[in-house]
Amino acid sequence: MDVHLIPTITHGHVLVSEPRAAARQGILVGFHGYMESARTQMERLEAIQGASAWTLVSIQGLHRFYRGRSDEVVASWMTREDRELAIADNVAYVAAALDQVPHDQSTRIVYTGFSQGVAMAFRAGILGAHPASAIIAIGGDVPPELVADTALRFPAVLFARGSQDEWLTQARFEKDVSALEARGVALKPLVYEGAHEWNAAVTGAIGEFLSTISRGH
Repeated sequence: MDVHLIPTITHGHVLVSEPRAAARQGILVGFHGYMESARTQMERLEAIQGASAWTLVSIQGLHRFYRGRSDEVVASWMTREDRELAIADNVAYVAAALDQVPHDQSTRIVYTGFSQGVAMAFRAGILGAHPASAIIAIGGDVPPELVADTALRFPAVLFARGSQDEWLTQARFEKDVSALEARGVALKPLVYEGAHEWNAAVTGAIGEFLSTISRGH
């Protein structure tokens, strides 16, 4: 039996919220976790202090499904099947989504992800057509192929895990911290009180991180 991999066209679900403040800071792009939605991630972005000065873009995974027996639509970014093709599709999807958001080469773009969305934040921000000014990674691993490729440039990174997170363990977290530091990345590691979750401590830490970026430090 042969396996045929067929390119196709599908439509992605992307939420965009224009900045309400006069002093615009840039674009803050969000990637949700497994079995979550763009709406969930947009609500997280909106809760960040200073978010009103950013264009908020929440991108939903292309693989949509219903949560359990409910009518709630959620999504996933990828599975291990046809992994490399899925990565390329996702990176191209993010680039196409940002092409629809007005900006120029001077616009600051910060990518933020939770759980499964962390890998998307790194891949889109480092491999994509719109390079990251910074990456915010909450509760997910750094893609190992990116760390291993010495030709790639990493921006500043806020990398965080919950102290009771059983998925991103302390050992895995420290391994990625060491790998990023060895690459000379401007890294802010953070362990916050909580489990595998995006909570108020995360929201506060991101607000402080974005404030630092906005000041040009």
